[in-house]
Amino acid sequence: MYCTVFEWKEFSIIVAAYRRAHVPGSITSKEPQKEKMEKGTHEPESESAMAPEGSADGENSPVEQVALTVPITDDPTLPVWTFRMWFLGITACVILSFLNQFFSYRTEPFIISSLAALIVTLPLGNLLAAILPKRKFKVPLTRTTFSLNPGPFNVKEHVLITIFANAGYSFGNGTSYAVGIVTIIKAFYRRKIGFFAGFLVVLTTQVLGYGWAGLAHRFLVEPAQMWWPASLVQVSLFRTLHEKEKEKGLKRNQFFLIFMALSFAYYVLPGYMFMMLTSMSWVCWAWPNSVLAHQLGSGLSGLGLGSFSLDWSGISAYLQSPLVTPWYAIANVLVGFVLVVYVIIPITYWGNIYNAKTFPIFSSNLFTRDGQEYDVESIVNDQFFLDEAAYARVGPINMSTFFAFTYGLGFATITATITHVALYHGK
Repeated sequence: MYCTVFEWKEFSIIVAAYRRAHVPGSITSKEPQKEKMEKGTHEPESESAMAPEGSADGENSPVEQVALTVPITDDPTLPVWTFRMWFLGITACVILSFLNQFFSYRTEPFIISSLAALIVTLPLGNLLAAILPKRKFKVPLTRTTFSLNPGPFNVKEHVLITIFANAGYSFGNGTSYAVGIVTIIKAFYRRKIGFFAGFLVVLTTQVLGYGWAGLAHRFLVEPAQMWWPASLVQVSLFRTLHEKEKEKGLKRNQFFLIFMALSFAYYVLPGYMFMMLTSMSWVCWAWPNSVLAHQLGSGLSGLGLGSFSLDWSGISAYLQSPLVTPWYAIANVLVGFVLVVYVIIPITYWGNIYNAKTFPIFSSNLFTRDGQEYDVESIVNDQFFLDEAAYARVGPINMSTFFAFTYGLGFATITATITHVALYHGK
């Protein structure tokens, strides 16, 4: 549910940017704008730059990163609601939804982001622009006409296709959160749930999320200070793919293609040939038979001391790309990570608080009081309700230390969001 709020915010920025989509050859110079921001002023270059909605309004963002990335010009003649946009957009949404759900069951989930759709749909859009008929069709009983191919594939179509694809991407989570409910019912409780019931569970949570997104639009979308670094990456990529550069030397699109080819070639190593590159630990190598060494050094089932990764999907699995996230945000998360993983959890585990040493230090399984795996099926009756007599006989559910803190801090982040807003934006 919560990821749809972020989807709304992120792509509202992109839509707003490309409602003023860049016209090749008419970029406003960014140097005067940068000088104005450094002086603390932010005035349009001329009164004519201020135009009604739907045209180039000339306003730039007070955030320097946004001002230097997002164009402020517009070409209102570009077609938007085209057959190409609908066909490629819906197809991208379906494919990304399937692939991300399929890969979500991996130990290290492999998430295919909307950036992949952004890249793939460009040649497909150009292909459709080349092969679709250009003649106009008339809607029966009306004067309305339309064309399957209204002209060259343009940036506005491309942006909307990416928005469709993002619905199958769920803002980095790879899949709808509520699918986990259906998975748990089938895989862990071994019960049946009909397609329509499961569909309603997923649909209602997603719609609820979009409802919250609409309520938060005033606070998360409209203020100019509410910018998202990941959105700027996509805006920059759109400009790279659609603008023509006049400067000599290595062009942005050439650099992008070279880097994409190299990264694709390298992924063969950790993805298929040498999977150990995803997580390597010299601590585990030095003491292969020590339980304590594996608890401290393993990057997959321990605290990860001395562990490192040469797999980009492993590096970006937690915070997504560190090249996008600002350093202050990474540092803030790092401080919290060190405090929890390297201070609180070791004290809790080796201090044997709540008999923590009876269970693994890192595990998402549930356990009985003596450390055996908990049989969740045995405490559920035929009506799929808790069997209190069976629960009293088997005993309470126990979690690993790491799993318990993950759940607790996960709920704490919701309250922390409210606290953060009150402290920093209370005025």
